[in-house]
Amino acid sequence: QVQLVESGGGLVQPGGSARLSCVASGTILYVYSMGWYRQAPGNERELVASITREDSIKYADSVKGRFTISKDNAKNTVTVYLEMSTLQPEDTAVYYCNAATSNYGDDYDYWGQGTQVTVAS
Repeated sequence: QVQLVESGGGLVQPGGSARLSCVASGTILYVYSMGWYRQAPGNERELVASITREDSIKYADSVKGRFTISKDNAKNTVTVYLEMSTLQPEDTAVYYCNAATSNYGDDYDYWGQGTQVTVAS
C-alpha cells in the first residue's frame, strides 16, 4: 500500500505561479514512477508530468517550459513537486498525484485525493 498526500493549489491569477506537493509513504519500494495528472470538467484525465525512479522526466506538450517536476527521496517517503508558472485559465483542473508501482509484474497505480487549481482573475 502506498499513501499519497497532496497539498498546494488554490486560486491563482493568470500569469501567476503555484506549487503542488505530494508525499508518498508506505510501501514505496515498488514505486517506479510518480507524476501529476489533471482533469478539467468534461475532459479526460491527462498526464501533466512524470518522473521515474531514475529521474527520467516527461512533460505534456502543453506545459513544457512552464511546469517543472522534481522529487526528494527520504528514507521512508518520496515527495514530488510540481512547480507551475505562467499559469493560464486552461490550466484550471483538479490535479492528481500518481504513484505507479510494480512488484514482480504486478502493476498498480495509486492516486491522491486531488487538489483544485483554478486560474482566474
